[in-house]
Amino acid sequence: MATMISVRNASKKYRIYRRQSDRLRELVLRRPLHEEKLAVSDIDIELARGEVLGIIGRNGAGKSTLLKLVMGVLLPDQGSVALAGRVTGLLELGTGFNPELSGYDNIAFNAALLGMTPGDINRQREAIIAFSELGEAIHHPLRTYSSGMGMRLAFSIAIHADPGCLVVDEALSVGDAHFQQKCMRRIKEFRDAGGAILFVSHDMNAVKVLCNRAMVLEEGKTVFSGSPEDAVNYYYRLIAAMEGEELSVPAPAAPLAGDIAAGTAHSYGNGMANIQGARLIGANSGGASVSSGEVADFIFDLAAREELSAVTLGVMIRDRLGQDIYGTNTFFLGQPLSFAKGETRRVVFRMAMNLAPGRYTLTAALHDKDTHLDACYHWCDNLLEFEVAGFIGPRFDGLCRLEPELRLLEGIRT
Repeated sequence: MATMISVRNASKKYRIYRRQSDRLRELVLRRPLHEEKLAVSDIDIELARGEVLGIIGRNGAGKSTLLKLVMGVLLPDQGSVALAGRVTGLLELGTGFNPELSGYDNIAFNAALLGMTPGDINRQREAIIAFSELGEAIHHPLRTYSSGMGMRLAFSIAIHADPGCLVVDEALSVGDAHFQQKCMRRIKEFRDAGGAILFVSHDMNAVKVLCNRAMVLEEGKTVFSGSPEDAVNYYYRLIAAMEGEELSVPAPAAPLAGDIAAGTAHSYGNGMANIQGARLIGANSGGASVSSGEVADFIFDLAAREELSAVTLGVMIRDRLGQDIYGTNTFFLGQPLSFAKGETRRVVFRMAMNLAPGRYTLTAALHDKDTHLDACYHWCDNLLEFEVAGFIGPRFDGLCRLEPELRLLEGIRT
């Protein structure tokens, strides 16, 4: 496939001055009065047609700087950036807009910056307006627009500029749910038609669903590159500050019917408490394959190395695409755990599996209070895998059963 974006060993430094006057003093005194911050270092990217590369990382990791290098807003201090075809970017809302002009006039203003000719703009103008759903507001000054309205116009122009590659930096986090879904559908259509996308987002589900692969940036460097699900798991591990702390999950001491081997789970933590084994047992099936609507027990064997209070056991169910479907923990349920030194405990989450048929995984974690970010004792990615097959009760469409109550009323006059 044709390469749309090629980034080779790209690096970018910023000069940080304590005072603005130090810039002039540096020239006069001919000695450095600044500190250098390495924003991105030795980044490599190859993006071909039909590919979507997700870029994730903490704030300040270098994501926005990298995209500005790709878009030509910044030049690399070393390395190279090569683009093939028209690359359209949504880096910051309002970039390339004149707030005093109307939305209608800004279409021509912004589209020209994206490389559209006057003929292109005239042909696409009505489609841009229709997609933006701004109505009469298209004739109002842009300074009267909300951030969501500005995003609608910016995205509408960008997607109609006939790009070969689309670069998106968190722009879709603004706006209402309806328009976000509309944008996601259009992005998928663009991808399926052979367009390439460089996608930066803190929405991990969007990264998993949209991207073919993903990379994690930390302090300007690529620290992980692989499948979206693995990248997101690495990112969660990173923000828990557990990069080098691996833990194993041994199989349960006394395997029971319905056990699923847990020894292959990707896990980490400080080891003060750990998940020794886990299994799923359906009330009807007696095993790990259950029907939609069947009650099932998720059973965990836990142990503590030290005396601990306010320990939380959390679970997260994910679908085959890695999307988070449902999560809860003992803290949310008002039942925190406590352990004496060396104590073992068994904890059971019992719930109706009101999920659509399909394959799912369950991630589990032991941590302090409501989140794993402060003290992560043991985190286990994809600890269990199970299948939902068939239905108990009425069929439904979508991901989950909400169990509506249907009422048929008669004699109502309007």
